[in-house]
Amino acid sequence: MEMIKMIINSIIPQIPIAEGTEWFTKQVTKTFSFLFNPIKTHFGNFMEWTADLLNTVPPIVFIVIVAILAFLLSGKRLGLAAFSVVGLWLIYNQGYWEHLIDTFSLVLISSLLSVIIGVPAGILMSKSKIAEAIITPVLDFMQTMPAFVYLIPAVAFFGIGMVPGVFASLIFATPPTVRFTNLGIRQVSEELVEAADAFGSTGAQKLFKVELPMARATIMAGINQTVMLALSMVVIASMIGAPGLGREVLSALQRAQVGTGFVAGIGIVILAIIIDRFTQSMNKKK
Repeated sequence: MEMIKMIINSIIPQIPIAEGTEWFTKQVTKTFSFLFNPIKTHFGNFMEWTADLLNTVPPIVFIVIVAILAFLLSGKRLGLAAFSVVGLWLIYNQGYWEHLIDTFSLVLISSLLSVIIGVPAGILMSKSKIAEAIITPVLDFMQTMPAFVYLIPAVAFFGIGMVPGVFASLIFATPPTVRFTNLGIRQVSEELVEAADAFGSTGAQKLFKVELPMARATIMAGINQTVMLALSMVVIASMIGAPGLGREVLSALQRAQVGTGFVAGIGIVILAIIIDRFTQSMNKKK
């Protein structure tokens, strides 16, 4: 077997993919350092400012606001509001409130960026077959690549901290919004589009007054999945210095502290349920 392997290697030498990737990453980091460094500095300061701003809100006030929003979004039902109050109070009671706010800031910013990038990309895919042919393989690559792999370019470009965590979450969480936006617009009835054309609607009017409103439910489903994927990156992003509940889970895992890890994990679950119910409630017809 060794002889056969040597013969094969002599005929077809090993392709230096790893070396080429390292060289390419170093070249990109060096060439675009003028862009990466300001992003790391200013965007990192913005994220810290956001977390500090949310931390200035007293926990009781934050919980009351979330409870009121839950009550209104759920159709004035007490179930989600009661769960939000009990769940957030439990996190505060266990001393993880600041970690919760850091996690929420990370998820909020990465989700907003994913939506800002994903919705226009999905619209472009729905309007252009060329764009769809180009973007679809990129989305396939983004969704099939293991989440841990995203940490490598994130650290190479931005070092450690919240910024690479957002970068990794952005790549991991954007595809559902792009795909669902494309799907929702393509599923709009052709009769409605033809009617809009018959009334002399411009392309922008047809998009914003017909296609996007009709595709709203599908797009919101994609946004819901994006937010959940961004939240699922919390623990993974903690490996590259992102603060929050994920860091507590990782620390507990490294120290074999089952109780601490369980409490921090429960905090992530509570936050995930609240965010999921909020986004689903926003998608329901009133």
